[in-house]
Amino acid sequence: MVTTAASSSQRVILQNISWQTFESILAEMGEHRATRLAYDQGILEIMTPLMPHEHNNRLLEHLVFALAEELNLNLKSTGSVTCKRQDLLRGVEPDSSFYIQNEPVMRQKQNLDLTQDPPPDLVIEVDYTSSSIDRMPIYQALGIPEVWRYNEPVMQIYQLRENVYVGCDVSPTFANLPLTTEIPRFLEESLNIGEISMIRSFRGWVRQQIDN
Repeated sequence: MVTTAASSSQRVILQNISWQTFESILAEMGEHRATRLAYDQGILEIMTPLMPHEHNNRLLEHLVFALAEELNLNLKSTGSVTCKRQDLLRGVEPDSSFYIQNEPVMRQKQNLDLTQDPPPDLVIEVDYTSSSIDRMPIYQALGIPEVWRYNEPVMQIYQLRENVYVGCDVSPTFANLPLTTEIPRFLEESLNIGEISMIRSFRGWVRQQIDN
């Protein structure tokens, strides 16, 4: 077992963990918890996010909702839902996840089974520290179409193309808006003008982009 600590998260790494043990840990922990798990072929990471991590994660969620509303897109927010496939021996709980393109398919669903259901269309990872498990290969194996990674103050967008993640300056989900440059600017602005004022300003920017 390896334990690491940082100002924004605490992590525990367990080696040689079977899939059955991973499933048992998920069941024992239950759904109402702060910890997030990642499992990659025998290696298990248990991460407990702290305030800086959660603060930016929640702000990014608000911006996704603002984007969807301004662009007249429906979405289903699935938070840190456990995305797992036993046949791949991989599982992960993102910081945030959303169904957008597949929202109509998942609207009435209460449980996620990736052997039958599509994976979330968009996931968000807030990286304040280097994770001991690289989650991108897990997302790739699960077929997540779009991943946002925010490592203050850098925002990256990755799109899955022919089973390979390609970095993008724009979001293919949200009208190809230049979010990698603008979202960090708005997040920084929130420290000066407050979150509600920042979100209002962000909505105005989105409308301006649509009009142009």
